Amino acid sequence: MTAERRDRPDNILALTGSGLETELTDNQESVWRDVVKRVDEVYSDLLRYEADLERKNAELEEAQSFISSVIASVSDILVVCDEKGLVLQANPAFVALLGQTEKELMGQGLLDLVVAEDREQARRHLCAGGRGETRDRSSDKASDCELRFLAERGPSDVMAINFSGRFDHSGRCVGSVLTGRPIGELRRAYQALHGAHLELQQAQRKLIEQEKMASLGRLVAGVAHELNNPISFVYGNVHVLDRYRKSLADYFAEEAQRDAGGGELRGKYRIDSILADLEPLIEGTLEGAKRISEIVKNLRRISFNRAHEAQKIDLERILTTATQWAARAKKNRAVIDLDVEPGLSVWGNEGQIHQIVVNLVDNAIDAVRGQKKPHIAVRAAFSGAELEISVADNGPGIADVAFDKMFEPFFTTKTVGEGTGLGLWISYAIAREHGGSISAANRESGGALFTLRLPAGSDDQTEDRQPPR
Repeated sequence: MTAERRDRPDNILALTGSGLETELTDNQESVWRDVVKRVDEVYSDLLRYEADLERKNAELEEAQSFISSVIASVSDILVVCDEKGLVLQANPAFVALLGQTEKELMGQGLLDLVVAEDREQARRHLCAGGRGETRDRSSDKASDCELRFLAERGPSDVMAINFSGRFDHSGRCVGSVLTGRPIGELRRAYQALHGAHLELQQAQRKLIEQEKMASLGRLVAGVAHELNNPISFVYGNVHVLDRYRKSLADYFAEEAQRDAGGGELRGKYRIDSILADLEPLIEGTLEGAKRISEIVKNLRRISFNRAHEAQKIDLERILTTATQWAARAKKNRAVIDLDVEPGLSVWGNEGQIHQIVVNLVDNAIDAVRGQKKPHIAVRAAFSGAELEISVADNGPGIADVAFDKMFEPFFTTKTVGEGTGLGLWISYAIAREHGGSISAANRESGGALFTLRLPAGSDDQTEDRQPPR
């Protein structure tokens, strides 16, 4: 019994050890199979990852190529700077603008590429990004300015530049991105558009004024037509009255020779004084009728733009007459200095040129009212191919607000009842009809200067066209 008990454990151990060895062998094979399976899976994953990586790399290269081609085709300039303002990247438009290669631009300071006058402005916008600051990208706003760059041929055209901050993955500002385009052509186009708009507004105002003047012209034409009849009566009656005056003067002269006693009655009724006054009274009435006739013609000229037959005009005679007329019609007096080169003549309508001079001298006399020594200078002389007639005064001059409106109809600086605002407008229109012009300016010594310029005409129109030597 004891011997059996002694042998049993050995047998049991022997049996147990043999089974364990078998079991360990099976486990090792299973582990190896698992390892090989895992290696195969990892290898398969590596192959798949490699394929995905190659595909994504190809997509990335394609995207980069697309972005590069888009940036290269953009006509606007694009520059990427770091937080110190050094150029990191520039598109071909910026490279072409500065005339340098991209490699030469890399690492240069942006401020060094800007003209000196604009560098302070560029510095402010570069600093506006907040260098090194962490901020919300959605709250970052681009800033705009206008800069000029140092191009190969000198300063570039003005460019509208947009500065934007550049951020890393943590939201820290690491530089700036600026884009821009030249606005010189756009500005010139805008100026041209603005000029066209002003011209359109001016044309619109002229059309409105022309419509007003057309309506007024129809009214004035009727009034002028009605005034012609009484003016004709005055003309006819004055000439008849002048003949009667001469007949009465001859009669009383003969009667005085026959009847010596009639002198008392002549003295009692002041016959001699009456006869002496009749002639200037008739002349004054006739001159007034002529002026009324000229006024009617002017009124008719407002409503009708008709070409008048040109004739040779003696400027010295017409200036002398017009100056006397204008001075005689005014209560306030002024010293009028008339200086006309001898032999000056021009082709045109005598009455219209006379009217322009009367209007200019009349305005000058009104301007010197209140001056201690009122003085007006009327000059006429050749100036190249033109004849210049100037009227200068020592009055207060022309106000700034009146320069743009003085030749418009109904504009006047005179008080109510003193002017209608048609004198300069009609004079301007007459000058244009004669191929000339009227200009106004303030004299340095004080007062206003109006200058009428008329073409001297061709040699076949007049024999005396050159200034006297």
